[in-house]
This record gives sequence, C-alpha cells and structure tokens, in this order.
Amino acid sequence: MPVNRSRADDGVLTITLSRPERRNAIDDELAAELRAAFEAAADDAEVRAVILTGEGEAFSAGGDLSRFEREWDPRDFRHDSHRLTQLVTLVERLEKPTIAAINGLATGAGTQLALACDVRLVAAGARFLYREGRLGIIPSHGGVTRLVKLIGLGRARDVLLGGEEVTAQEALRLGMVTAVVADDHLLSAAHEQAGLMLARSPQAYAAAKRLLWLAANVDLESGMVVEGLAQSMLIGTEEHRQAVEEAQWRR
Repeated sequence: MPVNRSRADDGVLTITLSRPERRNAIDDELAAELRAAFEAAADDAEVRAVILTGEGEAFSAGGDLSRFEREWDPRDFRHDSHRLTQLVTLVERLEKPTIAAINGLATGAGTQLALACDVRLVAAGARFLYREGRLGIIPSHGGVTRLVKLIGLGRARDVLLGGEEVTAQEALRLGMVTAVVADDHLLSAAHEQAGLMLARSPQAYAAAKRLLWLAANVDLESGMVVEGLAQSMLIGTEEHRQAVEEAQWRR
C-alpha cells in the first residue's frame, strides 16, 4: 500500500506516505489513497488529530516525474493538476489538528502537502528543494501563493528566485516550519505537539483554523464580522459551558 495509517490510543492518526523506493513521489495510486485517508479522518469522530510523514529518506519528492513525460493537451493537464490541488486543499481544510513531520526531502507537491498542515516539524537533516525552474515550470497547487501568504513576499522571492535548496534551519528562519527537531525524535515530537493542540476545544479549534485561513484572504472588517458570527455560535456549545464551569471550579 502506498499509504499506511496507524491510530494511537489518544486518537492521533499517523498517515505515512509509503513509496520509499520512489522517494514517496505522488502517483495516481498514492494520491487516491491519501485522499481516502484524509476523507476518512474527517469522518471518523475517533480521529482527533493527524500526523503526516514519509517512509524512508524522503517526506515526498512531489509529483511523479513520469507525469511530465507524456504529451499533454493543456486542458487535460489542468484537469489532472486540479485533482492534486484538491488533495492539498483537503489537507489544509481538515477541521482537526494536522502536523507535518517532515522526515527528509520535500519538493513539489510534497512541499505543498507539508505547508498545508497546521504545524510543520522538520528533522534536522531534512530539506526543501525547489527544482521546478530547472524543469521549465513553477511551483503549483498553491506553491507560490501559499508560500507568499505564509512567509511574506520578500522571503518568498528569496526562496523561489534564489537558490534551489532550503535547509531545515533556513526554513525555520524564514518561517516555513514551526520547529527543527532531532531526526530520531521527530515522531515523538509530533505526538507531543498534537497533545498541546488537543488541549483546545475541538469546535473552537476548527473555527479558529477556518478563520485564520479566511483572515489571509479578506479585509479586516469582513474578518471581524465572521469572527463575531463564529463566537456567537461557540458560546452556545456544551464544550464552552463545561470549560467555563471547570475554570470557575479551579479559582
């Protein structure tokens, strides 16, 4: 199977890209399995958070290069590419905590999968590779736009128009990742991070996640209107009432 799933007792699901002989490159089969895994995670109430990682030396080498070896009609290519864009968007919009445990090389669509997660932990020996220019293409599936929104225009220029390789430490300096951890501590650090994220109310977490995405795309006034609507719904939830009662009891 190109994707492995394992769920811990605390409800944290680890999804592992498992095509190590191809550096976890994303072909049609892997993309379909990954889509199914995230759809199932969204539907399963017992899955509380998701860790995404890769097997072997790479996180993901992106789209399989065999995809570029055929003659494409531009319309067919756009339709095919849209499927992969939808997969990345599915990861980004899952209303549960998502953590990328970047164990090795990430490039192309593999980078986009990592950047779509809420938190990105990277092994000290891992790196991001922006090789699209050498192939006569550009980062897609949100590869330019998402990077600008994440780290700003100036730093995104440095990454996309400068050198091809971004080390783990450089990615941390640029704001591409949350933390750099020892290679052999990566998954345990990801589980520790999941525990911190799960301390929040699930509904409040989901609302904050969607509002953060919205805030990057709308003006201040529109953002505040949606914040008010979300808050007015959250204060009526049982999660909120129980949290307030517990806070009062601790005083």
